[in-house]
Amino acid sequence: MQIAERSVASFHYTLTNDAGDVLDSSEGREPLAYLHGVGNIVPGLEREMAGHVAGDRFNVDVAPEEGYGDYIDELVQIVPRTSFQGIDDLAVGMQFQAQTGQGSIAVVVTEIEGDEVTVDGNHPLAGETLHFAVEVVEVREASAEELQHGHVHGAGGHHH
Repeated sequence: MQIAERSVASFHYTLTNDAGDVLDSSEGREPLAYLHGVGNIVPGLEREMAGHVAGDRFNVDVAPEEGYGDYIDELVQIVPRTSFQGIDDLAVGMQFQAQTGQGSIAVVVTEIEGDEVTVDGNHPLAGETLHFAVEVVEVREASAEELQHGHVHGAGGHHH
């Protein structure tokens, strides 16, 4: 069976950046399972998965616009330390939800200098070309429940 709409694909992957550094991998874990066609994985990878079958091994390069987006300088802001009232141990790397005119976004503290805190609302991989080495392990039809819920259930997927 080929990977297509209404199918569940399970695959092993290794994700590297342009320098060849491993950013993530399924090595030593269960393969990642996803419901094809509903945006459960980055668009560029999902598009390239289509048509593959169990046993296929291939490499995919995903440009930022089809991965985690371009890096947006405006999503980096310096805010006063007083914006974090009640948090005595504020540290670089801490994540928060920030309210914007477009709704809530996740931000990470990237720098603390005196009474000024720099936060970044970009995804950590924004602006990066993603390099995936993929091995398709299994392809099957999605169940009616998976199609209704929009994600995989059971091994490698979501558990209710």
